[in-house]
Amino acid sequence: MTQNSNTQNLSDAGVSIWLDDLSRQRMSSGNLQELIDTRNVVGVTTNPSIFQAAISGRSEYDADIARLSGEGKDVDAVVEVLTTDDVRSAADLFSDVHAATKGFDGRVSIEVYPRLAHETEKTIEQAKHLFEVVGRENVMVKIPATAAGIPAITAVIAEGISVNVTLIFSVTRYLEVMDAYLAGLEQAAQAGKDLSTIHSVASFFVSRVDAEIDKRLADLGGEAETLRGSAGVANAQVAFGKYLEVFGSERFTALSSQGAHVQRPLWASTGVKNPDYADTLYVDNLVADPSVNTMPEKTLEATADHSEPAAPLTAEKAASAETVLQRVAQAGVDLDDVFALLEREGVEKFEKAWNELLETVSASIDDARA
Repeated sequence: MTQNSNTQNLSDAGVSIWLDDLSRQRMSSGNLQELIDTRNVVGVTTNPSIFQAAISGRSEYDADIARLSGEGKDVDAVVEVLTTDDVRSAADLFSDVHAATKGFDGRVSIEVYPRLAHETEKTIEQAKHLFEVVGRENVMVKIPATAAGIPAITAVIAEGISVNVTLIFSVTRYLEVMDAYLAGLEQAAQAGKDLSTIHSVASFFVSRVDAEIDKRLADLGGEAETLRGSAGVANAQVAFGKYLEVFGSERFTALSSQGAHVQRPLWASTGVKNPDYADTLYVDNLVADPSVNTMPEKTLEATADHSEPAAPLTAEKAASAETVLQRVAQAGVDLDDVFALLEREGVEKFEKAWNELLETVSASIDDARA
């Protein structure tokens, strides 16, 4: 099979395409392998919402639920088996990509339970547990960038476990995430671990930023409305500028000499929520080397069909993007309040999806036992 020219161009520009979805049906049907072969997909991300959509109402999981419930497992244990089995299967599917890219890609992410988002020690414990249960080198454990998640990132990286940091909305929090990663690498080095085996990405959310700020700009009216649709991209571009600074620093150079890898920025929430905007807005304007763009399939297909990428991001472009955020703030939008709200809502949405998944599987267990 031949790779699509548009997705190949992104790959050549340093953008790794990861699919923001996973299900047993997607793997068993051959769809995921086809996306690997024709759309330059080199990784997969999951989250509680994705698992809830994949498992709820799908017959592919019925036999396993019946078997596991027959073994006396409770709903939490059943859900853990279902989700880790899928992640393990996907990791095996990406094993060749993982080997070919020396660990940078071929990655499959699984998230710690969202109800632990504000508990550091329990997040650390579960991250280690999930890594052991999946049992694949190319798994990444997702840890949210909450205040409690920051020290957990350091601790898990120090253990030599690769981490996908999720739910990053502000540049301020992103700086804390990068610091946590470097601190984890320093602790790992002190413990004699091989830094070359540790990888990380920092998932910076994009479309949710526009969705919230656009509402506030619309409420302000007048000239403020002309800024709609600009903040999400600008925020991410500024973040890339900070990435260049941190990973161009003497602190990282010292770690790099010991085999450490950069923590790549990952553009998350890249499905466009406003139909008035181009459906490849968060792909075309966030071409950065290196970076990851994790796309829902709809965005991936739009990219393959008609993507028109802008020039790759530079430090200069990142600096100019700061003026966009300044204009948004000057128009009357409290950016700190926006980012704090989005973080709270992000955790709440994932916790709601996880609870719905538990309820669905619990009902299936009751049916199986009946």
